[in-house]
Amino acid sequence: MAAAIYRRGGSRRASDPEERVGVDLGLSEDDKRLLHEIARTVIRNRVLGKPIPDFRVTSPRLREPRGAFVTIKKHGNLRGCIGYVKPIKPLWQAVAEMAEAAAFEDPRFPPVTADELEDLEIEISVLTPLMEVKGSPEEIVRQIQVGKHGIMIERPPYYSGLLLPQVATEYGWDAETFLEQTCLKAGLPTDAWRDPATRIYLFSAEIF
Repeated sequence: MAAAIYRRGGSRRASDPEERVGVDLGLSEDDKRLLHEIARTVIRNRVLGKPIPDFRVTSPRLREPRGAFVTIKKHGNLRGCIGYVKPIKPLWQAVAEMAEAAAFEDPRFPPVTADELEDLEIEISVLTPLMEVKGSPEEIVRQIQVGKHGIMIERPPYYSGLLLPQVATEYGWDAETFLEQTCLKAGLPTDAWRDPATRIYLFSAEIF
């Protein structure tokens, strides 16, 4: 399952303290550098019409299936963001495919061009498995840790939306606002998360 995300409403409050967003999933610095190199190489070669190299990935952590999102920014502004929610591909392959998708297939933006390559910033989010949460609205809100959790909301069979953990901290949202904004992302009313027919999932991510 691939999904596009975008950021809605609000901005991070200047008075808010800086905090670590996401979790540590045990990736080494070499792992992270290689994933960034893979993402950037895929985008650059696709733009320049060159073949994508055969990446030789030996790290067991990068060969493990993981959900992953690739976010592309240009001068601090969102330029594309798409990801696999579920761990259906080895992590390195998920990053390679989603880097290409974020750069060229995000329907909100035109494809990346060669003139933009030097200005692109790439952020990778490696996801933990989804965990469904249930309970009263109050109980659901208490289970969400802003800065640690991302949210995915589904109303089968047609509605689904996801926001990464960093979105809530970037815009200074509390847990309830985060739920409301994820409902909007799914194309639902802001209070749809209170309906028992709506399924709510939490996840964390290592972001780099």
